[in-house]
Formats: sequence, C-alpha cells, structure tokens
Amino acid sequence: MESSSSSPADPAAPIICRVTSWYYRRMGMLAGLMLVFGLVFLYDGVWGYPKSVALAKKKEWFTTEFLPSFDQAKLEGRLEQWITDAKAKGLPTGSEGEPPKWVSHAAQNGWDEDPKLYSEREIAEQFWFGYGCIAGALITGFVLLLNRSKTLRAEADHWTTPEGVKIAFSDVFRIDKRKWEHKGIAYAWHRTQSGGEKRAAIDDLKFAGADLVLTRLLSRFSGELIEKVNPAPPEAEVPADGA
Repeated sequence: MESSSSSPADPAAPIICRVTSWYYRRMGMLAGLMLVFGLVFLYDGVWGYPKSVALAKKKEWFTTEFLPSFDQAKLEGRLEQWITDAKAKGLPTGSEGEPPKWVSHAAQNGWDEDPKLYSEREIAEQFWFGYGCIAGALITGFVLLLNRSKTLRAEADHWTTPEGVKIAFSDVFRIDKRKWEHKGIAYAWHRTQSGGEKRAAIDDLKFAGADLVLTRLLSRFSGELIEKVNPAPPEAEVPADGA
C-alpha cells in the first residue's frame, strides 16, 4: 500500500490520494492478457481449428478409402499399377508389399498424428470467446482511462469519494475494517441528505494515501467500529485433583 505525501498531523490540510501505479499495472496486465487470449481464440477459429478439421478428414479418407484401395489392388494382382498411380499423386505406397501407414505419412509431412474433427459449433465458439476477450480488454482499458483523473480527497470535516460524492465525517455511523489488513479496503456507512443510508469504500490499494483518509475519519468518528477479532485462545485444562 502506497502512502501519501500529505501529513495527517495537520488536521486542516487536505489529503489528496491519486490512483496508484499498482492499480495501473494490474489493470494493464489484465487488459493485455484478455487481448492475448482473444487473439489466440480468433487464430484457432480462423486457422487452427479449420486446419485440424481438414487434416482429420484427410486421415479419415486415408483410412476408409485409400488403404482399402491398396488391399483391393493387391487382391486383384495390380499392386504395381496402384503404386505407380500413388507415386504420381504424391501419396505413400508402403514397402515390401505392406500397406502405407498414416503415422509415417503424417510424420513425413509434419502433420498431427491424431487431428481432432471439431464441430461447427466448436469453431464458432472460438469467435465468441475471441470477441468476448477483446471486448473485455477494451472495456478494461476504457475503465483505466476513466480512473486516470479520479482522486480520493479528505478535508477537515469531510471527504470526497472518487465519484465526487462529499461525505461529512459526522454523518458516518459505522466503519468496517475487517478487510483493511489484507486487502486495504474499509467500508463506511453514512447518512444521506434524503434520510437514507449508503456505503462508501476507502481503497488503499487503488488510491495512494487512503490510509491517511481513514485515519482522519476515525479521529472524527463516533459510532460502530467493526474490526477483525482474533479468536480467543483455548482455556487451559485444569488438572483433576490428585493427578
């Protein structure tokens, strides 16, 4: 958690908390990962999956048509002509009277030995996932840009949320600090001008110096404070008489 240059020792000095570099790094990495995943999905939809389907159909033809034609030619005594025709087409011919094998044929051409025959739905899903990830990357980037100008600010008697809402310290009646130690987030419930109640977050991971805002709020706060309570240690057993 980053600290602010403003000192909480002066109760009247404004505290201005800007977005942390950690937040920018995290959101930037998230946008980058979603963009990479989106491009990978689109690659599979455009080239990867169709290529595998074409190869799977080629293997099916090799197994169900090409190899039976070898057996038929051998049975009819025209194996030499079959070999000549196969060589002319660039197809494998086997050796020593044995039929050609798909494994060897695939290895010679650098093909996958066991290509998958993807369905049309599976191919379409790659585009759905790809466009979804790219849209998520764009949205994340847009949110990142929106947060560039946001600040968390505290004055002598109130603080202003990143959304521009002014909250008087005197209107706060409950503070929850249970997530502060590990996640840097505290929640403050306050009364609104319309007579309702709302919750506002103070995020020290997102805004550098938010701890100073929370410290100032606590110094002017009288209400319910919810903190993490460590479980009480188990009571020691009292030995029985005569033990």
